[in-house]
Amino acid sequence: MVIPLPRLRLQGFNNLTKSLSFNIYDICYAVSEEQRQRYIEYIDEQYDADRLTQILSDVAEIIGANILNVARQDYDPQGASVTMLISEYPVVEKLGRDVISGAVVAHMDKSHITVHTYPETHPHNGIATFRADIDVSTCGVISPLKALNFLIDSFESDIVTTDYRVRGFTRDVRGKKHFIDHKINSIQDYLAKHIQQKYEMFDVNVYQENIFHTKMHIKDFDLDTYLFEANASDLSFKDRQRIEVLLKREIEELFHGRNLM
Repeated sequence: MVIPLPRLRLQGFNNLTKSLSFNIYDICYAVSEEQRQRYIEYIDEQYDADRLTQILSDVAEIIGANILNVARQDYDPQGASVTMLISEYPVVEKLGRDVISGAVVAHMDKSHITVHTYPETHPHNGIATFRADIDVSTCGVISPLKALNFLIDSFESDIVTTDYRVRGFTRDVRGKKHFIDHKINSIQDYLAKHIQQKYEMFDVNVYQENIFHTKMHIKDFDLDTYLFEANASDLSFKDRQRIEVLLKREIEELFHGRNLM
């Protein structure tokens, strides 16, 4: 729950911009080249532009935003993107449909939700990864933090890197500037208990700049959950060990954001 500070009497509109960004990774191992190709096809089908549009529409409903416009695209050979422009108030009702395009342009740098997907496979060792980049940026009183748990649950996430930042200022009726309008010590404060239990997490926060960063990786390692079209019981002990080493290394490198020697 987003805890607001004592109610402010503002001079006009709340001009604070609140941005929540994710990098979400799903990792698997596909034994053959054919299986790796089928994994890409599976991911492309599971997270095509239609599915992503539905997820973002649910996000807009959760945070209490009104959808102004949607642009979406499936890419060849793989991947998809959706961009959704949103506002705190229903622009069509206030301004009329004849000026909706102007309203959309006016809100492009203010409130939006975007998602881009990047399925890929390693050329040699069988590792396949799916990355989704998600940005939820709002202005006014609506908060993207309300959609935090829903977005993590919407993707099969082995690793999640999350950034939250409050930018700009809003002014009260006495002329005083306010650079944040809610309490926050960590993104972890807003995570549901089942997510906290599922992931190891650590923070890098810059409190004086209202910048919050949390990295998460899944606690439990079960090889069967990482194998695509295969079962661990069908593999030799040596192959299971080799694949586990590859997968755990991939998780560590993505979590730390660098190649490990």
